[in-house]
Amino acid sequence: MEFELQLQKYINSVNTYLHSVFDNKTDAVYEAMRYSLYAGGKRVRPVLSLAVTDALKGNAEAALCFGCSLEMIHTYSLIHDDLPCMDNDDLRRGKPTNHKVFGEDMAVLAGDALLNFACENIAAADYINPDIRMNALKILYTASGAEGMIGGQVLDMQAEGKSVDINYLELLHRRKTGALIKASAALGAISAEKPNNILDSYSESLGLAFQIRDDILDVEGDAEKFGKPILSDEKNNKTTYVTLFGIDGAKKRLTEETEKAIDSLQFLGNDGEFLRKFALYLLNREN
Repeated sequence: MEFELQLQKYINSVNTYLHSVFDNKTDAVYEAMRYSLYAGGKRVRPVLSLAVTDALKGNAEAALCFGCSLEMIHTYSLIHDDLPCMDNDDLRRGKPTNHKVFGEDMAVLAGDALLNFACENIAAADYINPDIRMNALKILYTASGAEGMIGGQVLDMQAEGKSVDINYLELLHRRKTGALIKASAALGAISAEKPNNILDSYSESLGLAFQIRDDILDVEGDAEKFGKPILSDEKNNKTTYVTLFGIDGAKKRLTEETEKAIDSLQFLGNDGEFLRKFALYLLNREN
């Protein structure tokens, strides 16, 4: 119960911050931005930033700013990922996708605006040491760029309709999904004025486990709980951990990566307890 209460506290902090930034914006594009940004979700990335900085006894205010900026980038990526030119999805988190509500043109612009606003948000946070802010921007935009999330999306598109091996698949997911999760932990670490790579082992395994769980849910998940249609990977002819290893093999790898993440936290002692339980929470998630 203590974990659930702390998790909800983190999520509430994230939602309150995002509303404080966007509720008073009136231009048309903000309506489309808010639609996706406020659509719910687990807030995995900003929660991770907050949990890491708490474990390292850092500045929660800085971690909240950085984590919410990362959530803006994550949301922009989902808007663009759902577009007809990408995955052409109609549902996201149980609601019509952004382009289904606002049109493709506004969806593209809403995604672009969220990407830019993430930078504006950090740049404007003059209550945070400017060197730490600069480091945060470097981490955030490297993780979301051509050698991170966008590069992973390119690999994903290039693999459609093809059979790829495990090395290709892991590179794809370490970029497309894993890079932002790794960045989340790094942003929490620098908020505590610790090296940005101090939790790399944890966040890399967590990111891979997160994607494997997604692959499993796409096959045997409940579409209502998952928030989007299942079997979409099959529809798009994508190689996944399930197609390579089968359901049982994918679940085995999911457990292995989760255990690796948890084992890497030994140096934190009791301070790593929330992060350990967070890994297990993601292991068993249904959406």
